[in-house]
Amino acid sequence: GRRISKARKAMEAKGLDLVLVSDPSNMAWLTGYDGWSFYVHQGVLLGLEGEPVWWGRGMDAQGAKRTVFMRHDNIVGYDDTYVQNPAKHPMEHLAKVIADRGWDTARIGLEMDNYWFSAAAFETLRLALPHAHFQDATGLVNWQRMVKSDDEVSFIRRAAAIADAMHAK
Repeated sequence: GRRISKARKAMEAKGLDLVLVSDPSNMAWLTGYDGWSFYVHQGVLLGLEGEPVWWGRGMDAQGAKRTVFMRHDNIVGYDDTYVQNPAKHPMEHLAKVIADRGWDTARIGLEMDNYWFSAAAFETLRLALPHAHFQDATGLVNWQRMVKSDDEVSFIRRAAAIADAMHAK
């Protein structure tokens, strides 16, 4: 709800139709995904409508089914033949997902200055989606995370009270 709306407003302000979010903390903030899987290519596609799409390694998609709020048809896994394979890159699979969902000519924002998005990832997407328009969207979701909702502040206070009690013991 609120988080996705905030991100979409920021996307619209930058003229984006779609963002690929690859920062694990941003993925979690948007979808609830919390998996130790950032050592392989993964991401969340957020368009201006509909649910986000979680994308990553097939075995990690099983964890996504248990942690994200989206329907299972918006959880897409790639097979292990893409992992560390110089003959094919996971972004080739993602490009097909993007095209199959009608975003192959979209204005796509990427977290380009990010530990989890490589030059090879960008080059593969660029070549596989020649009619898309890419632009840097590093920090777009991060900035939305800055201002906390009342619920988030409540959870932070509760967590701080737990930590204080632990330290007191």
